[in-house]
Amino acid sequence: MSTLEKEIARLKSKPKDFTYNEAKRILNNLGFIENNKGKTSGSRVVFIGNDLNKKIEIHKPHPSSVLKPYQISYIIKMLEKWRIL
Repeated sequence: MSTLEKEIARLKSKPKDFTYNEAKRILNNLGFIENNKGKTSGSRVVFIGNDLNKKIEIHKPHPSSVLKPYQISYIIKMLEKWRIL
């Protein structure tokens, strides 16, 4: 099992300590690019897929880097919708 496969398995298990950096690493490895939508976007971040029709928009957590359960579920839902997972 590759490192990416292990990270995806961890994502799918919906751990309570899953961090933004872990999600970013998975999405980058799947071909998504992080875009913070300019200076006025605040903590909103968009991950854009290769074909530009695939976008995952979340708030970057702060002060902790741990994602909320609904954010993890949203990432999984979108990746499954596009048949990436």
